[in-house]
Amino acid sequence: MASIHRELLKTFFERQDERTQAGIKKATEKMVEVKKNGGKIVVACGSGPNIHEGVTTLIAELMDKGIIDGVTTSSAVVGHEMAGALDRVKMVSSDELGFDPDDMPRGNVFEFTCMTPDELAALKKQIVLDDALLAKKDRIAGHEVIKAAGNMAYPMGYWNEHVASEICDIARTYALPFEVVAGWGCDRRTMLGVGAAKNLPVLVSLPQMVGGGNIGSCIGDSIPIRQRCMRVARMLEDADVIIESAIALSQELHDGPFEKYTGHGIWAWWNGMHTYNLRGKTLIRLDLDENLRRACDSQAQMQEAIAKGLPKTKISGIPFRMEMSAFARHEGSIPLIGDIGEVWPVLAIGVADALGVELDFMSYKQETAEGKAMREWIVDNVKPLDIGAIRAKALTFRL
Repeated sequence: MASIHRELLKTFFERQDERTQAGIKKATEKMVEVKKNGGKIVVACGSGPNIHEGVTTLIAELMDKGIIDGVTTSSAVVGHEMAGALDRVKMVSSDELGFDPDDMPRGNVFEFTCMTPDELAALKKQIVLDDALLAKKDRIAGHEVIKAAGNMAYPMGYWNEHVASEICDIARTYALPFEVVAGWGCDRRTMLGVGAAKNLPVLVSLPQMVGGGNIGSCIGDSIPIRQRCMRVARMLEDADVIIESAIALSQELHDGPFEKYTGHGIWAWWNGMHTYNLRGKTLIRLDLDENLRRACDSQAQMQEAIAKGLPKTKISGIPFRMEMSAFARHEGSIPLIGDIGEVWPVLAIGVADALGVELDFMSYKQETAEGKAMREWIVDNVKPLDIGAIRAKALTFRL
């Protein structure tokens, strides 16, 4: 994946509206300025689209090259990265397998992970699998797709849920976040893997903990909530630029419980706890919703609503989402309204070129030929977690 299709990236940029183009230039300049001055950039990364568009793999590359310095993400992303990010799966009718529809997801679809005999044999050394069920995979009709299926497809999803409990036990023994221990065994081309290798923080935020099944529960059980909040706060405190990428519920990242400028940290400060301040930071948000930009344009109205004790939507007239709150009220916000599959690679190459950094991986909008090839590359090259590596690290780890 070393080749960078610059003409396609130019096309991506030209597709954006005038304000997004100006925002990309402004964001690029700010990121370059921060890195040249020794500052830090962190990403608040949502799940779904970020995995499918190759953005999480691109973020891992930017972490490896010293451009991104930390990440908050969701339990779903952790589960997908443990399984290798993207998977090739065969989707079949669960009725053909004799499963009760009440036990199946909507649509009565059951997913099988497409694995080589060697990969399956390695998995069987770690967990008991249903050979009769696996034998049916090739006998019944279905279709193959590439998707983030490390949580749902058999047997990888089942294995992922199982191995999470062992990782949680190690994490609790050493008072470490689940994400750190999982990272010991993750592929270096994942955010978890490169974060562990380079001692960069990769943490699930409180509002993003749901959605990961047993993995989400194990993440929550690994360290106390207060410690997790403080770890996230320290990461954001150290950052000069915070990039929000296709993320929901990010208000809780900004406003609590240890942030004082837009949030609820005043009482933590009052009681002598360590707090930080978003004042002077740059918030960049990649989003498809034009209302986000409208909310930023109405910043003065937002403050007026707060001063009058009114819901923000009463004055702005905008269908207001929770995660707009701190971003829309912050004077250092740059909204980039566009497809993350197009905006992220343009932003990444602009910053890398300006810093003289050569990237070995680039993400592309998944509907393009280059995007399809990128997704195939991820499936073939980004491997699932190695539990043996985690056990070996645990044997020698010292508090």
